[in-house]
Amino acid sequence: MADDIAVEALLSAQAEGATVFDTSDIYGMGHSQRLLGRMLAQVPRAQVRISCTVGAFKGTGLSAFSSLNLHRQVEQSLENLGVDYLDVLTLTHTDFGPRDRYLEDARETLQALRDQGDVKAIGLRAPCRLVTGSTVCQSSSRDRESAARFAYLFQRIGPDVISTSINPLDRPLLPGNAAEISEAEEDIFSFAHRHGVATMAYKPLGQGLLTGKYGPDSVFLPGDVRSRITTETLGIVHKHLRPLRERFGADPQDLARIALGYCLRLCPNSIVLAGISNPQQASANFQGLHNELSDEDYDFIGTVYASLSEELYSSPQPAKPGPSTLPLDRMT
Repeated sequence: MADDIAVEALLSAQAEGATVFDTSDIYGMGHSQRLLGRMLAQVPRAQVRISCTVGAFKGTGLSAFSSLNLHRQVEQSLENLGVDYLDVLTLTHTDFGPRDRYLEDARETLQALRDQGDVKAIGLRAPCRLVTGSTVCQSSSRDRESAARFAYLFQRIGPDVISTSINPLDRPLLPGNAAEISEAEEDIFSFAHRHGVATMAYKPLGQGLLTGKYGPDSVFLPGDVRSRITTETLGIVHKHLRPLRERFGADPQDLARIALGYCLRLCPNSIVLAGISNPQQASANFQGLHNELSDEDYDFIGTVYASLSEELYSSPQPAKPGPSTLPLDRMT
């Protein structure tokens, strides 16, 4: 029954106007792909785009990004989905082994997959903000290292698509707020535009936290990253969502609507990927987007999100990140 509901939700999203569906071989160890394949069998292939992330599961090999593993992951994904090609193949991480042992192997394999038509475009995950200068006081060494690593891999791999998380719970803050971006920094969307590549933004609802639907009694299955959300984090999130509830509505779908609307306006030329669990949620997400946010509402939401992010990252964090650790960027 649950599988049937999932397929119905996907069909509802497609009927509402969704054209891009994102999946991974690690979701349910292929089960998610097979469910999506059931939906794809019922719609014209030309009307949808399939994005798939790989790399989280390496099997018994030394690296998920060896040539053999990449070919296997793509072939198995195509079989699970029941399609002849993937529109976007995104590398879920940037670990190519000690001293990037498998980087060149992966680069050549990705190019071959693209040349032979199994994959139309290559995607690479990126940080929310790129540090392009050497005198950025507010950026941590981790931010600079992450940016330098991404810039290097961008040049080596030559992706067609950049994928990035976009919500106020991920650090650094959302790009687009001029007050938060120094002259030495560049947001990821500007970087992508300058290099002529497309962007996909994921986690616009912050794993559901921005909908306000989770409470202290929320229960998640073993292994679910949301089980690592702390009570302290929930308290901070709910406190800052209060003004949004008062202005736009207290229902989780109201908060989801404004979060999605905010992201779409923040990066209007980007694909925004949002998860769904049932047909009603799929329909509600699209219906809520028919009315665009006003300038006043957009600024109001941005101020609330900035305040939420500031308190979340100024609160004490455990010295050693563990199973109960947040912020969300440590959950990916």
